[in-house]
Amino acid sequence: MEVLAGILADGLVGALGGFVGTSLMTVVLLVGASLGGFEMSSFGTTAELIGLDAILGPEMVLAAGYVIFLGGGMTTWPLLFASIGRYLPGEKFATAGIAYGFVLWTGFVLAFNVGYSGLALALYVVITLVAHLVYGFSMGSVFDYLSDRPRTLV
Repeated sequence: MEVLAGILADGLVGALGGFVGTSLMTVVLLVGASLGGFEMSSFGTTAELIGLDAILGPEMVLAAGYVIFLGGGMTTWPLLFASIGRYLPGEKFATAGIAYGFVLWTGFVLAFNVGYSGLALALYVVITLVAHLVYGFSMGSVFDYLSDRPRTLV
């Protein structure tokens, strides 16, 4: 039973770290969108890929895509980070998270590109890179903070 409680606590730490990271990443992406370096409508493509536009209608596609993005940021990526974080460069999860964010960025920068060119492309690349570095660092910081806390705080 104690092992199960530990697994559950670790899962909550991962979800919280992912939520914090994704929230801060969203702020950076919103700044990028206001500067013309990111299209928030890109999240809608994620929902369209699995056919949610047919179920929810076009007006809800963006929200559904963002929920999918948030869900992945709170589950899939933190679980992977928890399993490989100690093998990444850096003594703390926060510094390892920076490398992890960079690795995630390499896929994101290609998948969410909507045909930017010129200055918009340069801004897109920089904004999304900063967003992913912020995601990795903040998620890793939550891991560092909560992994050293007594079990009663988690």
